[in-house]
Amino acid sequence: MLKTGKEHLDSLRDGRVVYVGKERVDDVTTHPAFRRAAQTIADLYDLKADPAHRDVMSYVDDDGVRASTYFMRARTSAELAQRSAAHKKIADISHGLLGRAPDYIASFVTGMSICPEVFGERAGNVTAYWRYMRDNDVYAAHAIVAPQAARDPAYYERENRPIPTLRVVSEGDDGVVVHGMKMLATGAILANDIFIGNILPLAPENKAESITLVVRCNAPGVSLWSRKPLEPTATSEFDSPLTWRFDETDAMVMFDHVKVPWEQVFVHNDVALSRELYFRTPAHVYGNHHSNVRFLAKLQLIIGLASRVTESTGAAQVPAVRETLGRMASQEALLSGLIDGQLWAAESWGEYVAFNRRSMYAALNWCVEEYSPLIDTLRELCGGGVLQMPADASVLEDPELSKIFREFWHTPQLDAVNRMKLLKLTWDLVGSEFAGRHLQYEKFYPGARFIVRGHNYREAPWEEFHRVVDELMGSYTYPAAAASG
Repeated sequence: MLKTGKEHLDSLRDGRVVYVGKERVDDVTTHPAFRRAAQTIADLYDLKADPAHRDVMSYVDDDGVRASTYFMRARTSAELAQRSAAHKKIADISHGLLGRAPDYIASFVTGMSICPEVFGERAGNVTAYWRYMRDNDVYAAHAIVAPQAARDPAYYERENRPIPTLRVVSEGDDGVVVHGMKMLATGAILANDIFIGNILPLAPENKAESITLVVRCNAPGVSLWSRKPLEPTATSEFDSPLTWRFDETDAMVMFDHVKVPWEQVFVHNDVALSRELYFRTPAHVYGNHHSNVRFLAKLQLIIGLASRVTESTGAAQVPAVRETLGRMASQEALLSGLIDGQLWAAESWGEYVAFNRRSMYAALNWCVEEYSPLIDTLRELCGGGVLQMPADASVLEDPELSKIFREFWHTPQLDAVNRMKLLKLTWDLVGSEFAGRHLQYEKFYPGARFIVRGHNYREAPWEEFHRVVDELMGSYTYPAAAASG
């Protein structure tokens, strides 16, 4: 089934508990903190449901169900390419500013369903949930990291205080009861489900925390605690076009003795599997190929802005500026090549195929390391232009002020109004509070930098690298004099 945007918005009016400070939000689809981002998600669903985009955005599964392409378990490189193209169309809607769009966690779960045997006796739960997501076009977010304050359990034991991270507190024939907190459920306020797990290693004694499950966002006892919403700070779309549409709110997830039926549990009392499931299946590869493609859409916006800003002042004719723009263009081509390489060097997983892991992790590492420098380059190319604009577009409503503004703020290359529009857009990506959130997000969305580098270390063919060195060293020997000594 392919949901429409209206159907998705209707599904969010389900009694979920969302807090903004002390305020409990009754309807996230109409609340000023979330309504425009909710509409952006609805637009995405409408795009997928549009017959004009059917060939890329949907597919027919083996049992005759037409579903969103990101639920496809690819058997060929062509099907992988369709998945990648669908990710790009979705990312282009938000210019890569929605990191946890509906195709993200869906890709993780699809990857898990390719190797359900990894989950042992709960293999059927994984396959059933993938099918449920596919058939109902479910948007799931995830929270798979313990809160920062809870990563030293010994402290809480010494202080005789409850550990705040999510853990199983009881279980019975009909399921488990979990209590505690998980981070960071980006996008969950506008999603249907939340996938809960553990991407970081757990100590052997932390069995109670080694639970992987899924809950509905409106499950009794579940509440979402939003960070400061940025959407209400946008006074107009002209002045803050990105904040206006794309504030993908982050939230902590609280569980107050939540009952979860066994069919929604994928891992229980298995410390190793709770993390390894991402790497013993194509889950991490499917999910983070999406991240690579999403970042590419964002990079194309950054480079386009850099070029337009320099054109608006004539600086694009300066050789040093052209050199900078050329370097940025080469970086876009580099990332595009890494993404294409994941298709050309696709890897077999039984009857299915997945994106090449080394190329995916290399791209992931590049994105984490390069976002801040890219934004800083765009900031430098703006110079003081972004600080010279009037406070907001209301200046255009006053005939006298508007006349002065249009006369003095234009450049030979661009009229004053379009120049302000361009620089307001750019500021929303480099200097606004929305921009600051994205700087933080891009540094940590796949984990801290050492974690991403660890993925690259794990997947590297060290034996092959060593063979190159050993064969070279084996091709010559010591000088005779040194050997006799």
